[in-house]
Amino acid sequence: MRLTVAQALVRFLSVQYSERDGVERRFFAGCFGIFGHGNVAGMGQALLEHGDELPYLMARNEQAMVHAAAGFARMSDRLSALACTTSIGPGATNMVTGAALATVNRLPVLLLPGDVFATRVANPVLQELEDARSYDVSVNDCFRPVSKYWDRINRAEQLPGALLAAMRVLTDPAETGAVTLALPQDVQAEAFDWPEELFARRVWRVGRPVPEPAVVAEAAAMVRSAERPLIVAGGGVIYSGATEQLRALAERTGVPVAETQAGKGALAWDHPSSVGAVGATGTTAANALARRADVVVGIGTRYSDFTTASHSLFADPGVRFVNINVARADAVKLGGLSVVADAREAIRALDEALDGWSVPDSYRVEARERTEQWNGVVDAAFGERHGTPPAQSEIIGIVNAEAGPRDVVVCAAGSMPGDLHKLWRARDPKGYHVEYGYSCMGYEIAGGLGVKMAAPDREVFVMVGDGSYLMMAQELTTAVAEGIKLVVVLVQNHGYASIGNLSESVGAQRFGTRHRLRTPTGLDGAPIPVDLAANAASLGADVIRAADADGFRKALRQAIASPRTTVVHVETDPLVAAPGSEAWWDVPVAEVSELDDTRRARARYDDDKKAQRLYL
Repeated sequence: MRLTVAQALVRFLSVQYSERDGVERRFFAGCFGIFGHGNVAGMGQALLEHGDELPYLMARNEQAMVHAAAGFARMSDRLSALACTTSIGPGATNMVTGAALATVNRLPVLLLPGDVFATRVANPVLQELEDARSYDVSVNDCFRPVSKYWDRINRAEQLPGALLAAMRVLTDPAETGAVTLALPQDVQAEAFDWPEELFARRVWRVGRPVPEPAVVAEAAAMVRSAERPLIVAGGGVIYSGATEQLRALAERTGVPVAETQAGKGALAWDHPSSVGAVGATGTTAANALARRADVVVGIGTRYSDFTTASHSLFADPGVRFVNINVARADAVKLGGLSVVADAREAIRALDEALDGWSVPDSYRVEARERTEQWNGVVDAAFGERHGTPPAQSEIIGIVNAEAGPRDVVVCAAGSMPGDLHKLWRARDPKGYHVEYGYSCMGYEIAGGLGVKMAAPDREVFVMVGDGSYLMMAQELTTAVAEGIKLVVVLVQNHGYASIGNLSESVGAQRFGTRHRLRTPTGLDGAPIPVDLAANAASLGADVIRAADADGFRKALRQAIASPRTTVVHVETDPLVAAPGSEAWWDVPVAEVSELDDTRRARARYDDDKKAQRLYL
């Protein structure tokens, strides 16, 4: 079959399928792209000719389209994905941040950046970065450290092997992340006689590795010996579809369940075994139990520093860890017993091995009492009635109340992810989507677009602060163009509230974190007179302004009722903090300083540092 390399690639992608538990689904739902001279004649022409096989979606920013692909993959439990094509040079390097985000979060995305001529006959071409040390280097080499698989297709014959390797990684839950196939622009347009077998329907089975019986027995013995065990549910529980098995285990044994950012929603917030978020942005209930836990069962978590409170949270001198994870690299962390297996299969096996055992009744009572106390704190935060402008916690509470049980909240960076982790009351395993592996400013709107593409039957609430909005809002236009409805809550607090709070805590006096006009003494003047609501309207979205909590609730209901992407703009008071987590996060403070604030912060840091430990 004689096709160009780009045509062959598109045709191959269109016949790839994933299968888990007997359910098959098309793996590539489409291809985002922004065209330039490095891909328009190759990938652009191929997508035009074969658009019925692989739908094309026009993006407005290359980084954003990778974020959208990541959001789509996460919402699809990594069983379906999107490809992204760009031109050479800046179009390609714009995707590097998105690639890092996908790999950090273990999300499959396929990146197809254009590259310089393989023949080198016309080099240097427009946008080529010349490297005098080697003509085999291009800017696409930047993708190597942030990709789980990287290849450059310099000859047509190399394509089949590279495509099979790419699919192997994309469909492997333990290895998945960004996959980059760099495509020289001349090779994209080159014709070749391909074997028809390359374009046969191919199904990639996403298996469920079972745990070793001896390891399960050892894990069960550790849990049985515990007086105060705690489960930490991570994203792997949700990706595996193991929430029902987790619920059954928790109900029968009475082991309380805390949740990471990616694992939030693994249990409904009001389930008797749920103690809420854990770690630096956790609830006081979960963190109090974590400090006293003698055995911690981590399921599908990579134990980020926010989850462990920088290795200070799990404070019992003899604490031991059982780590259930499909990826061995995560299962060995904290010196734990490694149970390398699919989360659903491992939970089932552990539940069976624990048959007849449960925690003491007093421990069940303690977990519930602590959780009820925290729920009272959340009720108070949601009903703050701070006035005008309202507190951010009030805004979160209103969105939480107005959202339906299956609706999705999306966020990524700033102060809101921490507040959402503590405060949001998730009722569905897919209802909470906060990107906190890379915590990338600008992810929110693009990620929300991908979420909505994967789940068009759910309302998607994108919560974004002014700092993140200013980083990347262009995909509002994509949502409008594609008729994909989002509800965007744009919280304006005239600065970087999260980093402002952090800056103050480390003695840096909120330096460089407020959006202010410059005066002779620095950036300490009046707020910059930007109108982000007007900006959103200029990108094609409907916009509603709200001044206070009551007005915001009314505006939000209008946005929910609307069939179009709608931005609700509201100002909040950045100095009203959400309830604290009673946990630490390790951010080193200047060891010497002439500033009193910094010296006091360093003293606190030295004291907090004493609780940090190695789990060996």
